[in-house]
Amino acid sequence: MQELLAYLQDPELVARFQRRCGLFLVGASHPSRRRTGGHTGASVRDEGQQEQLRKNWDHQDSNSNYKYKENGCADSSRPQYEVRNWLLHILFLFSASLGHEIFYITFLPCIHWNLDPFLCRRLVNMWALVMYVGQVMKDLLKLPRPVSPPVVKLETRVDAEYGLPSTHAMAATSISFTLLFSASSRLQFQFEVGLMIAVTLSSLVCLSRLYTGMHSVLDVICGIVLSAAILLLTYPYWETLDHLQLHSRMSPVVVPTLLLFLCYKYPDLDHYSTTREDTTIILGACAGTSVGYWVNEQLGQTFEPQGTLPVPLPTLTANALALGVCRFLVGVVALVGTRQIVKTLSLHVLYSWYSVPKNDHNARRRKEIEVPCKFSTYTAVGLVHSILTNRVFILLGLL
Repeated sequence: MQELLAYLQDPELVARFQRRCGLFLVGASHPSRRRTGGHTGASVRDEGQQEQLRKNWDHQDSNSNYKYKENGCADSSRPQYEVRNWLLHILFLFSASLGHEIFYITFLPCIHWNLDPFLCRRLVNMWALVMYVGQVMKDLLKLPRPVSPPVVKLETRVDAEYGLPSTHAMAATSISFTLLFSASSRLQFQFEVGLMIAVTLSSLVCLSRLYTGMHSVLDVICGIVLSAAILLLTYPYWETLDHLQLHSRMSPVVVPTLLLFLCYKYPDLDHYSTTREDTTIILGACAGTSVGYWVNEQLGQTFEPQGTLPVPLPTLTANALALGVCRFLVGVVALVGTRQIVKTLSLHVLYSWYSVPKNDHNARRRKEIEVPCKFSTYTAVGLVHSILTNRVFILLGLL
């Protein structure tokens, strides 16, 4: 089992996949010759390499990728690469973008504005759950990402984060299949077609994490398995949780308080990582939407499809498409504007409270500033998304 885990975590396996897809490292000796005595794509056999891989499973105090950057090697001599299959290159880069937080923060509101707020609420809940579990596991296990060389790294923002599990794989799997299982009782569509779309999209996102060099095969497999386990364990309780979230008098107090508590209890690292920031953003958005949907339920205006469920899918006409685009543009302006206003105000208040100079941008990484700033900002974004945008659409004649 130890040898299998070491093999699945071997960066040469990722590099081999990249080369099969037409992505090659330029300006570095061939990794297989350096690591395996000249057999391209062979697994690591010598005891020294196996011992090094075993150390990845021991407790670590810092990320090897973070050390690499800290030494100044990552920026000054960043390896160059050659793309020989531009079709796959564009496909995998696009697929990778489907797993980023910015995509979900725009995609999920679109489901609310154009399809069914019920589906959006359930997806946000599942997104927050799997991302918190995945991010915390990363920072507890502290397993590094694949090293470069031999891997070509196409992303840099999250390189200081740990690798296992892949939260892109977790989010893509959970969002795709939560939407599939939830929509089957809300909308009329062929389940087989929906299943094929869910498998295709989640697979593309998972494979894109290998192509971009950000995760090992083991990271991706563990992300898929963890997400599937969470889906199976929570599925029987979805209806109960929906009822409590929408009808309990304690819901608008308990949910935000619990999520804020989880942000403050996020594991501390010996270096700065974007994992706490991203997790706080997601939990803040979840807190805001949870309160917003509770308010809509109390006001009796949920904006959900009318008629007997499941309802037919909306007909895609030129007029419907134009209205959808207008709702998207107005909604994005509202959310971006809310984010900018609340972020500026919260930073001003926090900097004054902690007597931090206004030009000290590094202070934003301190937990006592980062957590309340990000949480309050995206809670406000969630509230505006769930409560105000649809009412603005009605005023503008877009709904």
